[in-house]
Amino acid sequence: MKNLVIVESPSKAKTIQKYLGTDFTVTSCMGHIRDLPGNDKAIDIENNFTPIYEINEDKKKLVSELKKQARSADMVWLASDEDREGEAIAWHLSEALQLDPVKTRRIVFHEITKPAILKAIEHPRGIDTNLVDAQQARRVLDRLVGFGLSPVLWRKVQRNLSAGRVQSVAVRLVVEREREIQAFTATSQFKITAEFSVEGRTLTAELPQRFDREEDARAFLEACATAVFRVTNLETKPAKKSPTAPFTTSTLQQEASRKLGYSLVRTMKLAQDLYEQGLITYMRTDSVNLSEIAIGAARDFIVSSFGETYSNPRTYTTKVASAQEAHEAIRPTDFTKRAAGETDAHKKLYDLIYKRTAASQMSDARLERTVASIAISTLPDVLTATGEVLVFDGFLKLYLETTDDEQQDDEASKMLPPLKVGQELPLMSMMAKERFERPPSRYTEASLVKKLEELGIGRPSTYAPTITVIQTRKYVVKEDRDGRQREVRRLTLESGSIARVVELENTGAERSKLFPTDIGSVVTDFLTAHFQDILDYNFTATVEKQFDEIAHGNVPWTTMIRDFYGPFQETIRKTSETAERQSGERCIGVDPTSGKNVYVRLARYGPIAQIGDADDENKRQKGLPGNLSIETVTLEQALELFKFPRVIGLFEEAPMEVKLGRFGPYIEHNKAFYSLPKEDDPYSIEGPRGIEVILARRQKIAENTIKTFEEDPSVKVLKGRWGPYIVVGKQNVRIPKDTNAEALTLEDCLQLAAQQAPAKPAKKGAAAKKAAAGDAAPAAKKAVKKAAKKPAKKAAKKAAKKTTTAVKKTAAKKSTK
Repeated sequence: MKNLVIVESPSKAKTIQKYLGTDFTVTSCMGHIRDLPGNDKAIDIENNFTPIYEINEDKKKLVSELKKQARSADMVWLASDEDREGEAIAWHLSEALQLDPVKTRRIVFHEITKPAILKAIEHPRGIDTNLVDAQQARRVLDRLVGFGLSPVLWRKVQRNLSAGRVQSVAVRLVVEREREIQAFTATSQFKITAEFSVEGRTLTAELPQRFDREEDARAFLEACATAVFRVTNLETKPAKKSPTAPFTTSTLQQEASRKLGYSLVRTMKLAQDLYEQGLITYMRTDSVNLSEIAIGAARDFIVSSFGETYSNPRTYTTKVASAQEAHEAIRPTDFTKRAAGETDAHKKLYDLIYKRTAASQMSDARLERTVASIAISTLPDVLTATGEVLVFDGFLKLYLETTDDEQQDDEASKMLPPLKVGQELPLMSMMAKERFERPPSRYTEASLVKKLEELGIGRPSTYAPTITVIQTRKYVVKEDRDGRQREVRRLTLESGSIARVVELENTGAERSKLFPTDIGSVVTDFLTAHFQDILDYNFTATVEKQFDEIAHGNVPWTTMIRDFYGPFQETIRKTSETAERQSGERCIGVDPTSGKNVYVRLARYGPIAQIGDADDENKRQKGLPGNLSIETVTLEQALELFKFPRVIGLFEEAPMEVKLGRFGPYIEHNKAFYSLPKEDDPYSIEGPRGIEVILARRQKIAENTIKTFEEDPSVKVLKGRWGPYIVVGKQNVRIPKDTNAEALTLEDCLQLAAQQAPAKPAKKGAAAKKAAAGDAAPAAKKAVKKAAKKPAKKAAKKAAKKTTTAVKKTAAKKSTK
C-alpha cells in the first residue's frame, strides 16, 4: 500500500476516496480511539497531571487493523478535522498506532472538495502539539472538576448526581431565568389605538403615551368623542436593512431551531452529514469569514439569478474575540448546487445555509418610512401612524433572519393610504386596551447557546453536548406548558359612546422551552454557595481564554491546571467537612386538619410534600407531580396531593385508582397505567369516564400492535412514529431497514434486542463473563433461553444467532410466501 489516509467517519472516507484515486486507501477510525478511563485514576496528579489514556474497548479490534495497514503503507496521512478535537484525534492515532514521524503527515481542510483535498496533500504539516495541549487541558480540567464535585454532591445533596465546569453554569442560567420570571409582577397599562376611514381604506394610528389607570384612559376617550382629527405633519425618511453574516455554529443552531424547529443535536448531525458528503464547509466554527473564491461564486449566482443590482460583495468581521483557528463560515462548497442532501431534513438545512450565505453577499433592502402626525382638536396630544414601503427588496428577495421574540413572514409593514397635511380624518373607532408587561423569556435551546456565546462560555464543539447533557441528567427539561387565562379590560369609543368589555386572554403558554427541575435548582444553589468560582460566569469565560493561550503556545497546559487545582482541592475539603446537607426544604404552612407543619423538599427519589416534621413517626409524604416545583408550590396545592389515590370504581372486578405521577395524572387498573387526557380533571373524574379512558387506550394499543407472541407476552412488534419497532420488556429495539415487521419471529426479535442492548462498563473476573453472556439485556437473554428449551424452535434458535443481515433475509423470504 502506497498511501493510507485516516479520517474520523466512513462517509467522510468515502467522499475523499473519490478524489484521491487508487494510490490512496482512505479508511476511518470512527472518532476517538483513546480516552481517559472512567475512574479517579485517569490523571496522575503527582506526576504533573499526566493523563492515563486507554484504547476504548470497542476500538481495540479497529486499532489492531489500523496498525497492520499503517505498517504496510509507505506514507500515513492523518486527515481528521482541523479544530482542537480533530488535532487530538490525529495525535492519539499517532501514539496508539506507533506511527513513524518520518512517514506520517498531517493534513487539514475546511471543505471536502477535490481542490481542497489535493491542496492539503500538497501542503502537509506535522501535528500541532499546541492544539493538542489545549484540548488535553480542557479534558483534564473537566475531569478534575467533574470527579471532584460529584462525590461532594452525592454526600450533601443526593446520590448519582454530577457537575461540570460548563454544564453547571448552563444550568445556573436556566435556574436564574426561571427565578426572574417567578419574581416578576406584571403591571398593566392602557394602549390607545384609533382607526380612521380614508378613501375606503383604514388608517390605524396610536397614542405614544400609555395610561396606568382605566379612569384616565376613559377620560381620554371621552375627550375624543367630539374631537376633530386632522393631519398636521407628514414625514418621509429613507431606511435600509442589511443582511446578516454567514452562519457560525451557534447562529446556524439558532436559526435552524427558529425556522426549521430542529434541536441542536439534530442540526449538528445533519450539518456533519452535509460536510462529510462534501456539500458544505466545516460545521464547527465561530468565524464569519468567506474566502475570495466563495465570494466570487456567490456573486456569479446572484448576478445570474437576480441581476447586477442585487450583488454587493462584502466581508464580515468575526465578533467573537477568541474565535478558534482560521476557519471559514459555514457555506456551500459549490454554489451551482442549488439543492442538495439525502433527506428532506438535509435539503432544508442545506437550503438554509445556501440562502444565508448568498444573502450575505447581496445588496441592502431599501425602504421608505412615513410617519403621519394627527392632531386632536380637544386635546394637546398627537396620534401617530407609521407605514413602510419596500422600495427595493435586495437581500430580502432571498432570505430574512428571524429572532427569538418574533418570526416575521413579511418584512414590509402596511402602507399608509394617500394623506396630505391639513386633511381631516373621520374617526371610525378608538380603543383603549389593557396591555400587560411581559416577563423575561425562558430560554430555548438556541437562545441558551446564544447566551453562552455572549458570555464567552464554551466553544462551537461544546454547545450541543452541553445543552444535551443538562437535559439527560434531568437538571433541565425541555417541554411545552399550557398558559393560564387572565382578564383584560377594553374600552371602545364608537359613534360617540364608550363600551366596556372584559375579555379573557391566554398568557404564559410555552413551547419547547427550558425549565429547571427541582434537583437542578438545589444543585445550583449548593454549588453557588460553596463553589462560587466554578459557577462564576467570568471564571468559565476566563478558562476558555486560557485554553486559547495554550493553543497559541503562550502558556504550558500543566501550569494552568496546577494553578487551578490547589485552591479547588482546598475548597472541596472544606465543603466536605463543613457544608450542611441541602434539600431545598421549605415550610409552606400548617395542615388545618392535623395542625402539623407542611414541608416541601427534595427526597431520595425526587421532590415531595410532607405533613409533619422529620422526626414525626406518623408523618405523611406525597411525591410532587411534574407540574409542581418545591420553589413555587402553595399550601393548597400540596394538601390536594394527599387526596390521592382516589378509587373511582370497579372495572373487570378490579379497582380503578386515580394517581398523580411525575408526568401527570393517570389511572392504575390491574397493574396497567392509563394517562388521563388533558380535559379530564383528576380531582373529579368518576368511574364511567375512567372506563372510557381505559377502553380508548386499549383500542389505541391494539391499533398500534403489529404482532405479539403467546410464548412471551413481553415481546411485541408495534407501530411507531418513525415506523415499526420491537419492544422487549422495557427495551425499545430498532427494526433494520427493508425488514418485513409482520414476518419477524420471536427469535428474530430477541436476537435484535440482544444486538442492540446498551453496553455496560467492562467488569473483572466472573462479572466480566456474566456481562459477556448478555447481562445488558436480561429480558432478551431470559426469553432466548426459554425459547431454546422448545425442540420445535431449534432451527429458529440457530437462525437467531446470525447477524442482522441474516434476520433481514429471513424476514424477507417469509414475506414472499
